[in-house]
Amino acid sequence: MARAFAISLVVAAAVLAVPAAQQDQLPVPTFRTEANYVRVDAFPTRDGAAVADLMAADFEVLEDKVPQKIEQFERVVIRAAGAGEGRREPNTVGESREAIQDPRARVFVLFLDPKHVEQGTSRRISQTLVNTLNRLIGPDDYVGVMVPPMRLRDVTFARRTVAIENLLRNDWWGERDSTVFRDEEEQNYAFCYPAIPPQPGAEPPDKGIAQEMILRRREQQTFDALEDLVVSIRNLREERKAVLAITDGWLIYRPNSNLARPLPNSDPPGTPPIGVDPRSGRLSTSSDPNKTFDASRRKCELDRQMLANLDDEPRLRNIIEEANRSNTAFYPVDPRGLVVFDEGIVPSAGVGVGPSANPTLTPQEETARLRTREQGLRLLAEGTDGTAIVGTNKIQEALKRVVDDLSSYYLLGYYSTGKLDGKFHSISVRVKRPGVTVRARRGYQALRAADVERAGVALRTPAPPTSAADAAIATAVLSAVAKIVNSTRDLPLRVHVTAGWRTGAGGQPEGAFWTVGEITDRIPGSDLEAVLMTGAGEIVASARGRIAPGTTSALVTVLPGQALSGDYVIRVRSQSQPGNETVSVPITLPGASQSSGAIFIRRGPSTGNKEVPTADLRFRRSERLRVEVPGIAEATGARLLDRTGKPLAVPVSAATRTDGDGTRWATGELVLAPLAPGDYVVELSMGGSRAMAAFRVVP
Repeated sequence: MARAFAISLVVAAAVLAVPAAQQDQLPVPTFRTEANYVRVDAFPTRDGAAVADLMAADFEVLEDKVPQKIEQFERVVIRAAGAGEGRREPNTVGESREAIQDPRARVFVLFLDPKHVEQGTSRRISQTLVNTLNRLIGPDDYVGVMVPPMRLRDVTFARRTVAIENLLRNDWWGERDSTVFRDEEEQNYAFCYPAIPPQPGAEPPDKGIAQEMILRRREQQTFDALEDLVVSIRNLREERKAVLAITDGWLIYRPNSNLARPLPNSDPPGTPPIGVDPRSGRLSTSSDPNKTFDASRRKCELDRQMLANLDDEPRLRNIIEEANRSNTAFYPVDPRGLVVFDEGIVPSAGVGVGPSANPTLTPQEETARLRTREQGLRLLAEGTDGTAIVGTNKIQEALKRVVDDLSSYYLLGYYSTGKLDGKFHSISVRVKRPGVTVRARRGYQALRAADVERAGVALRTPAPPTSAADAAIATAVLSAVAKIVNSTRDLPLRVHVTAGWRTGAGGQPEGAFWTVGEITDRIPGSDLEAVLMTGAGEIVASARGRIAPGTTSALVTVLPGQALSGDYVIRVRSQSQPGNETVSVPITLPGASQSSGAIFIRRGPSTGNKEVPTADLRFRRSERLRVEVPGIAEATGARLLDRTGKPLAVPVSAATRTDGDGTRWATGELVLAPLAPGDYVVELSMGGSRAMAAFRVVP
């Protein structure tokens, strides 16, 4: 059933199948940065809530207890996008593997454990999982579904969740309490050890053997799949991976000599007897090729001895260790909720009838089993920096906490000072702010120097800034790049705000806020309303604009009059059909003659070769880009920097223009054709000050 379920899942998900010739191990991804560059995703919280206002200086990263310099810093905020029918999916398995290399995309594995979930429970939990997926999976996230005995090489990651929703809603995928054995091996165990009394009133000598063998084999299959998952997923990508495991938990079987007890009329396992094949007259290990009972019974006996020695306690510890090495967090969910009994009236995997059926459990045994299952799930979660949802009927609320936990985090990057020795290097992340705790990856597997040399991968030892000015530029570049994250995600309404000063009446500086609102689809016009509020929620000013039919964006200027410098919030509402969208963006109005942010204007094939303002900071190489910064001073120069602050030999034309309303703009314009995909920064110099405007080039 599990294999049939896996096949139906791949078909239902409408994703491409993995070629049969693909190797068992996933290919190691091509490194896009230097070999000693390490990315760390950190989840800081205070009293269980995400902390959203940390800066790079608030973090401290140690590798093998040695402090490391944070070179790149970025806060990532994820907004779910529902079922995502409008999003483009990878067209090939290769595209899928390539897409999940994006460090800003999250990767999820929905691990369903049918042999450890009851049928009715699987049906009840399905809608909860659907709701969670719709809230959890963002527009740039990828999710794959795995079911024992699948292996990770059989899983294709995709952004679309519609097919998964249909599967969870329509398939009674739980099998733990099924009274019909669909697995051939389980049928064989029941056939070999049927628990039939040798005479009326006597207890069968094989009572309970088939049941325990079946249950032990099921746990073995699950642990085999989990081991493959945590080992293979390391080669997918360095960044954090989240596994949402839906299971009642496991009994964590230890060796049991009673299961291997001698039985009447049972030959001990060993070398099959040698006989003569009557068809050929040659020696053979099969005494009668027309009879399969002896061979089947011998295999049962071999399996019984093997399963009797099963020891899953060290296996679980190994899974946790490998999960840490692969930067994988587990979020196990016991879908039963709060339960009193581990088994139903009819025990799972029952073999036999009436008095000769499986042994019943005492209340003490029931309690011990429940405790073992819960402890195993908690150990798996706590050992991998995840969260266990067990022993609660409020699963929906608990899953919401998981969603919140994974929807706001920080990406840190550093160049390791450690050796390329192929060994595991521990990572410790601390936050200097009092009361804040942080969860982060615990380490990584370093490359070996020989592998780096063979692959021709670059190795970088970062040099310290040569001057205070260089350090200031590097800090400004990091801050600018960190701001582009939410502007490069597929959202129904995207908003970009710039604040600065213009020359008002009487030649006095006047604060102003320029807001670009952009919708996803070209519709027959859309009204925009921009409301400026203080941090306390007091409305200061408002303005309206309109997205013309056939276009997707509009620029709205909000003039608050005698506004003071400080923190504000711009709330933008799009009154478009089929529904309204509202987005709030915090913005700071700096001191007079200074600015915060820039306006981005694109021109290319997608705009009909017309210049249009945009809130989407993703650009293609076929486009031209112009950034405009409001200010009093004239533009004195412009240059292009990479995301580390290094100047690039790509010309940027600097100019100054003044609008009829007295607003002066420093502008920088460039052609994007020479640039490879990545993040870049336009630096505009205006007298003694400079402005940084970050953008992203996409394939």
